Amino acid sequence: MPSPHDTPLDPPRTIADRYAAVRARIDAAALAAGRAPTDVQLLVATKTQDAAAVREVVAAGATLIGENRVQELVAKAPDLADLVADGSVRVHMIGHLQRNKVNQVLATASGVESVDSLALAEALASRCAREGRTLDVMVQVNVSGEESKAGVGPDGAAHLSRQVAALEGLRLTGFMTIGANSPDTALVRAGFERLRRIRDEVLASGAPGTGEARELSMGMSGDLEAAIAEGATVVRVGTAVFGARPPVG
Repeated sequence: MPSPHDTPLDPPRTIADRYAAVRARIDAAALAAGRAPTDVQLLVATKTQDAAAVREVVAAGATLIGENRVQELVAKAPDLADLVADGSVRVHMIGHLQRNKVNQVLATASGVESVDSLALAEALASRCAREGRTLDVMVQVNVSGEESKAGVGPDGAAHLSRQVAALEGLRLTGFMTIGANSPDTALVRAGFERLRRIRDEVLASGAPGTGEARELSMGMSGDLEAAIAEGATVVRVGTAVFGARPPVG
């Protein structure tokens, strides 16, 4: 059965309307969880959207966007350069990143949420060291165990996070995951809970560089309420903001 969030009686028609509706969902979920709405950031996932649509959502209030694909990030970068330069929007890489694409990503992105190996972290750190900059990163954890999803396994997440946090040029800000692809809300929520416990373990460890690893980037259009109930500080939403994605040709 479709969620009432997906089939409103009077569906928002513009990007600005849909952005506001998603923000209202986030605020309501935060309040239901006993949290302040300001505790949860909305990252707008701009996969398959052109630069004009991105500019429209920034005008609607978005201050954080995420790209899944390096080639899309590079293609849109020139048209969004002014927004990035003046601080109107920050760009995070939220999709799988290969080491040989690090330079392309760092030309635009201020954060990478999809660090899933020490080798990738070292490649990012090396480039940052050469540029004298610090990059915000998150460790991506595959809490569902689904082969289609990237990320370090939950059992290795704390160890990898400590290795990443120790690298000069990187600032470990937290953890990211993609919820289980399941209609079982309890199962999905259990995965989010596991990521929260990993975060709490790392913070409690007192390991060098882990003191700022508070963020939990989890929850998307279909499961953001469950994620917020388990402590999400960032939710990544694309479809509910832009509408159904165009077919990929």
